[in-house]
Amino acid sequence: MFTGLIEEAGTVEAMEPRPAGSRLRLRASVVAADLREGDSVSVSGVCLTAVDVRAGGFSADVAPETLKRSSLGALRAGSLVNLERALRPSSRLGGHIVQGHVDGTGTIESLDRIGGGNWWLRVAVPAELDRYLVFKGSIAIDGISLTVAAIENRVVSVTIIPHTYENTTLRTRRAGDIVNIETDVLAKYVEKMLGALDLRGGRGLTEERLREEGW
Repeated sequence: MFTGLIEEAGTVEAMEPRPAGSRLRLRASVVAADLREGDSVSVSGVCLTAVDVRAGGFSADVAPETLKRSSLGALRAGSLVNLERALRPSSRLGGHIVQGHVDGTGTIESLDRIGGGNWWLRVAVPAELDRYLVFKGSIAIDGISLTVAAIENRVVSVTIIPHTYENTTLRTRRAGDIVNIETDVLAKYVEKMLGALDLRGGRGLTEERLREEGW
């Protein structure tokens, strides 16, 4: 589990093809400092397992399914990735609950300055993810915890503060770039619960129905 608060932007040293998937070699001074073999790391929003941990870097194996469903397949030597170590029970949850299970990819429509070092990011999301996005709700874009500021025609907009822009891969992003999207896991649970209620009663969600179910 992660928070979506990026610790550093690491650099890809190599993306080595394997018989099944690829091995990703990364250079990362902050994250690798106390990383152990087998630890989980969020790499641009994708939960991977650290192997070959060394001073100043580590590697991770990327499965074929992950390469297909995320933007990691497009990584090359020199690419930047957002990195975050797994959340500890004693840590503050400063962002939101991020699992590192990417739901799909989106396309950057625009990234514009809006003054004071802030930016306005617009990302087109797949139709199947639109139902999980709500105004002022949470979304992880390339592993970054962000708050939805607007949604229109399956384009989600978020404000990027100076610290986030300067310390993540967003500073290298352009219109047309592909980014990893993870919606709020709570929205998925709510959808399943409401679906189960509807199946049991054969009725839509109403105020009366909520009272019957103890809400």
